Amino acid sequence: MGRRRKITANDILDAVERVVLSFGAAGISIDAVAKEAGVSKSRVLYDHRSKSTLLEALVDRHLNAEKVRIRKAVAECGDTPHPELFGRIAVAEPTLSDADRAVAMAISVAMINEKRLQSKVSAWSDEEEKLIGNTDRPMAATIAHLALLGFYWKELSDAHVADPGERRLILDGIRAIFTSFPESDHPRTVSADTESKQKVSL
Repeated sequence: MGRRRKITANDILDAVERVVLSFGAAGISIDAVAKEAGVSKSRVLYDHRSKSTLLEALVDRHLNAEKVRIRKAVAECGDTPHPELFGRIAVAEPTLSDADRAVAMAISVAMINEKRLQSKVSAWSDEEEKLIGNTDRPMAATIAHLALLGFYWKELSDAHVADPGERRLILDGIRAIFTSFPESDHPRTVSADTESKQKVSL
């Protein structure tokens, strides 16, 4: 007989995602995750002391994966008018998977009572706003980013999932918001760090 594969922390989080897909955030429990992963409760508790820490670990994994996708897209959009914004728009081009939507909604529901989750997502949001606003067209960037977030939210909540053609038009429209929105008479100066990066990319 072959040796049984060792269950890793990622296997446990994969099981959490499957539970979320089947039962939503309300279905997450140590028992449910252990059953889904095919391990004992003690194995789950070894890494995660409670439902809250399970959710925190899941959020961390998704935020870290999103950061990797965004950094790659930003690098690929280095010759666009605003790489940070256009990179995030590029990340939105593929349709979200059922797993992405389910996990995002589970996180939204869980955040109502989970202060640590609120802090994690708030810190993420603050950093996003800082990066998006670091341009000589900050108002245009902010409005375009808000449009992108609204597009994401409608899709995450299944309120509207665009077909490929419509999706392309919407995202092109969001890009156009940044390039065409009439900025104020006193645009903010790009930070020295960003200006240096832009010169290097040229």
